[in-house]
Amino acid sequence: MSVKSIARIAGSLVTLAVAILLYFFDHEIAINLWWFIGIAAAAVVVAFFITPFITVVPYRWMRETTASDLIAAVLGLIVGLIISVLLYIPLANLPTNFGRILPVVGAIVFGFLGVALGVQRKNDIAHLFQTNWFSRRNRERDREEEREKERNKERDKAASNGNLEPTLQILLDTSAIIDGRIADISQTGFVFGTLVVPRFVLNELQHIADSADTMRRTRGRRGLEMLNRLQKDTTVPIEITDNDIDDVPEVDGKLVKMARNLHCPIITNDFNLNRVAELQGVKVLNINELANAVKPVLLPGEDIYIKIMQEGKELGQGVGYLDDGTMIVVEGGRQYMGMNVEVTVTRVLQTVAGRMIFAHPKQSGGSPPPSLSPSSTKQK
Repeated sequence: MSVKSIARIAGSLVTLAVAILLYFFDHEIAINLWWFIGIAAAAVVVAFFITPFITVVPYRWMRETTASDLIAAVLGLIVGLIISVLLYIPLANLPTNFGRILPVVGAIVFGFLGVALGVQRKNDIAHLFQTNWFSRRNRERDREEEREKERNKERDKAASNGNLEPTLQILLDTSAIIDGRIADISQTGFVFGTLVVPRFVLNELQHIADSADTMRRTRGRRGLEMLNRLQKDTTVPIEITDNDIDDVPEVDGKLVKMARNLHCPIITNDFNLNRVAELQGVKVLNINELANAVKPVLLPGEDIYIKIMQEGKELGQGVGYLDDGTMIVVEGGRQYMGMNVEVTVTRVLQTVAGRMIFAHPKQSGGSPPPSLSPSSTKQK
């Protein structure tokens, strides 16, 4: 048996029960028994047909409809009930039973009409609210953008005429602040201009510092310490701005759009932000790329001293590291484990992870000479 059939039977039984209770317990009703049977039968038939439409159908509609339709229906119902309340006084003063029945009928009719009109005209209602509430905010935002463009044009024009030296602004990303190397780079004098930290980047950094995860909390606190260090360093000025991009929810999107508006680059270590910014024409200063660029260049045939730290993947290989962390794979270097040896560079490979150098010991022979021990190397 379907849900609608159950609703029809239940509605018919409820209607019949109400009619019987009214006939036996409402003494104001004076009606012939056969008239009562006819009216009750007609009411039961009407209830049988309309019960699904006032119970099952509205329930399914409310379960399957969207939130915008529900909001529009509630607003329409409120308006319809307000109209029925206004009509209650004249309808209630009508004689006999009309004064009691018509107000209820009016509430049902106007409530239904309000719901129907609200759902059908939801787009017009939404447009009306947007026009009245958000038009002023949009106009103010457009005026602020126009004023910012005019200021940028005046600044560029004055700079081209030599009357004003432009001040370069560089946006700082959360990853670059947590990394911490920007503080060391700024002290060397290679960074010039003003480092700008938007308020939403500072809020994200504080959220990371308050995280329940120990690793994230440590990274966030490190970022706050780096900001404090940058503020105390007078070599490069740092500025915290309250400018925000309201129509973009993500921090990366806000940074890219702000960089486009200010015509300034972004310092970041985030690979995804780097690619998105490049696609939108924003210049990116990547600290990792800078670190790879300033690593010492070794050519095949050069001799260097390296300490063999661990075994390599292949048989007989040893692995050492330069001061900047570059890995050097020494063929036949396993026998020199824990010793400083002089090796000759054979190959230099540039990979995605960084630069990898292959070499072989310069000394010949099957066993390490005593002169290659760390103490003897220091004596040399």
